[in-house]
Amino acid sequence: MRTIRIGAGAGYSGDRIEPAVELAEKGDIDYLVFECLAERTIALAQQAKMKNPAAGYDPLLAARMTAVLPICRAKGIKIVTNMGAANPEAAAEKTVEIARKLGLAGLKVAAVTGDDVVAAIRETPRRLEETGASTTDLGNRLVSANAYVGAAPIVEALAKGADVVITGRAADPALFMAPLIREFGWAMDDWDRLGKGTVVGHLLECAGQVTGGYFADPGVKDVGGLGRLGFPIGEVSEDGTLVVTKVGDSGGQVTSQTVKEQLLYELHDPATYFQPDVIADFSQVEVAEIGPDRVRVTGGTGRARSDTLKVSVGYIDSYIGEGQISYAGPGAVARGRLALDIVRERLALMAVKTSELRFDLIGIDALHGAARSAGAGEPWEVRARIAGRTDTLAEAVRIGNEVETLYTNGPAGGGGAVKSAREIVAVQSVLLPRALVGASVRILEA
Repeated sequence: MRTIRIGAGAGYSGDRIEPAVELAEKGDIDYLVFECLAERTIALAQQAKMKNPAAGYDPLLAARMTAVLPICRAKGIKIVTNMGAANPEAAAEKTVEIARKLGLAGLKVAAVTGDDVVAAIRETPRRLEETGASTTDLGNRLVSANAYVGAAPIVEALAKGADVVITGRAADPALFMAPLIREFGWAMDDWDRLGKGTVVGHLLECAGQVTGGYFADPGVKDVGGLGRLGFPIGEVSEDGTLVVTKVGDSGGQVTSQTVKEQLLYELHDPATYFQPDVIADFSQVEVAEIGPDRVRVTGGTGRARSDTLKVSVGYIDSYIGEGQISYAGPGAVARGRLALDIVRERLALMAVKTSELRFDLIGIDALHGAARSAGAGEPWEVRARIAGRTDTLAEAVRIGNEVETLYTNGPAGGGGAVKSAREIVAVQSVLLPRALVGASVRILEA
């Protein structure tokens, strides 16, 4: 039975580049997929595009393409990625520019567009799924609205001979499923195989997570070689059977445990996993180790897709002001708590307007709260952190300023103070009829 080998070159925007190079050089792969886009990432990319129409794609696109294009061209490896973010066409143009500089004449790069549906969201009020509010309530705070498109336009781009396919907000599993649809000729209504393809994409999309990165827990789940963690390879057969593996001499591990953890990652209902192309069912998936760093996955299914697509809506929510300062040595905890009390009093005296405030001692109660940490031993050093949500940047700045004044006006021995104030881009979801989302493909050639 014919098999396609797909390498996962990235699991998020800032991921390492050398494991992708290793996959291209040593992985004997047919496709290299870079999954680099998150909900908040694309909203920030839209902001960048507003400031500069030539921007809005992944900041590491040039570095990644420069590193892998020559190898992939020489070996006939096709690249699929969502590094286009808010500007797939600009990303494709940049990739062509890089290809020309590298002497890769004739390289075909496809830009997949159409996921930007901000106009449709502005035209008709839509319900925000998380809060029940309306998109009209966002007003001018609306930054972006991007629909999760499926595999079809990627398949189209590959059919047109693209060596590199760059999308915006495509669904993560679709990046991996499109090569399978193209190579094996799967029908777009073969729900069973599309369900299996979703399992493939879901297991590979976070790259190093499935090869032991996120899995590692010293003394409980030990993983070696994390400094040179190998990213996964999916060997996929025409019937949808998957074998997860990695380059032989790379770090990390592929076991039934690492695969099972990734299978459950970000799942709400394993039997009803909504994707643009299919409603996948992971409930009957079976995982079996068949050799060192080789795990076979079978049993995924699917059923007919829904009539709507998820849209990620980004908007300006508020501002966050923050300040941090450290205390060490005898009495560090007491001095840290006094620092928090002083800033709490100062913010009240100065009438700083906040809608939410946090006063934490990192290492004591920042994550689990005071009740959970009450019986713990006292550490030798702590870091006080005060953060507040405000309606304006000016008010946010005042929070960090008050923390900084602890240098001379607070407990003894404070050091390493930092402060920041930043705009917060929040994300909610809308369901949009798929008929309102039309993807298109543009081919450029070096």
